[in-house]
Amino acid sequence: MPPEDSFDMVVIGSGPAGEKAAAQAAYFGKRVAVVERSASPGGAAVSSAGIPTKTLRETALYVTGFRRREVYGLRLTLDPDATLAQLRTRTAQVIETMTDAVRRNLERHAVQFVRGDARLGPDRTVRVTVDSGQERVLRGDAVLIATGSRPTRLPGVPFHDPNVDDSESAFEIDRPFGSVVVVGGGAVGCEYASIFTALGMEVTLVDSGGRLLPFLDGEISTLLAQAFSGMGMRLVLGGGRAAVTRDEEGLRVTLANGEEIRPDKVLFASGRAGNTEGLGLEEAGVQIDDRSRIVVDTRFETTAERIYAAGDVIGPPGLASVSMEQGRVAACYALGIPFKETVDPIPPFGVYSVPEAAMVGLTEEGAAAQGIAYEVGRGWFANNSRATIAGATDGLVKLIFRREDRKLLGVHILGDLAAELVHQGQAVLNYGGKIDHFIHSTFNVPTQSEAYKYAAYDGLQRLTAG
Repeated sequence: MPPEDSFDMVVIGSGPAGEKAAAQAAYFGKRVAVVERSASPGGAAVSSAGIPTKTLRETALYVTGFRRREVYGLRLTLDPDATLAQLRTRTAQVIETMTDAVRRNLERHAVQFVRGDARLGPDRTVRVTVDSGQERVLRGDAVLIATGSRPTRLPGVPFHDPNVDDSESAFEIDRPFGSVVVVGGGAVGCEYASIFTALGMEVTLVDSGGRLLPFLDGEISTLLAQAFSGMGMRLVLGGGRAAVTRDEEGLRVTLANGEEIRPDKVLFASGRAGNTEGLGLEEAGVQIDDRSRIVVDTRFETTAERIYAAGDVIGPPGLASVSMEQGRVAACYALGIPFKETVDPIPPFGVYSVPEAAMVGLTEEGAAAQGIAYEVGRGWFANNSRATIAGATDGLVKLIFRREDRKLLGVHILGDLAAELVHQGQAVLNYGGKIDHFIHSTFNVPTQSEAYKYAAYDGLQRLTAG
């Protein structure tokens, strides 16, 4: 094998896990190659999922003046085609910028980028079929699989219909439409449903479960549903599976109770599946589970020696932030780099809906299930000066803490800046702090962060009253 095709590590996939693993290894002087089947690096997080969806959200809120129209009594009349053009242009700009950022990061660390389809070969080789159809064989002292995930496509759903989308095709809006049914009450479904509602569309959100975002604290889930309803969204929860067909009148969504809805578009947001097909995993001795997720140990090593995996391809939580850390830790173990040994055991979750929801640590339900004697404190944005100024008074900061010593157990936030604000609580959780931290801290006024202090005071009052 030519020396130029031998590496300390070969990474398959350039999404969050693959990019950060490659950069981590190269930073410590290792020779690294990244194999990517797409023309551009970055994976779905940059090209078709996370960043595009969040960009669509911010652009929609800006061009519609969604929050400000309630505060200042403004009513904007927007041309649908002009609005669509703004959404598409801004999303494309951000995708290009972030893709370039990934590319520059790999180049800065002298990581070799190899375009093509990868398949594992014997003795930690990776066979790459390039555009010309020829094969290039790379060999690594270690191999990291970071091929990411794709939307789950349920059987029986007519995805061939141009108006039936999954969570990656949905952001590619090619023409204005007035109504949409979103199937799925998880993070992606809530994000898209609220974005479309902010754009003034008639939105119905359908989920077979009894509540939105079942991993969230129950109170936050309920309040988010109320916020959605207040925006004009229709929620159909706990009603069974929806069926989609097309007849001479157009799309028809039939609910389990027999009700029929005639939307312009249907979006299925029903989870994601790992990209494991075509990699030659079985021949290489890499085990997958019954959901096609690669099985790894605590060091992110697979059942094949010195072949590692990280990110969505190994399963939940499916967060870009966690995937990045998994990639870095896996690279350190694979190459004996004494730097990062663990992934943060208390990662934050953010849902970029309108309004946002975020959490870190235990929910009320989780604390109760563990038999912990807990209390809660709430700081409502309706009583917060900065939120009032901004017209963003939906939601709260909710603290869950242990009664005996006031140790913080969980932070749950609903509000426009929830995904940012949650990190303050995460820091206190990570060092095992108490809610007293927020009481003794001084917050700028006016800020939404100040809601932490009032949530802590509320918790103390509940302790005293109890």
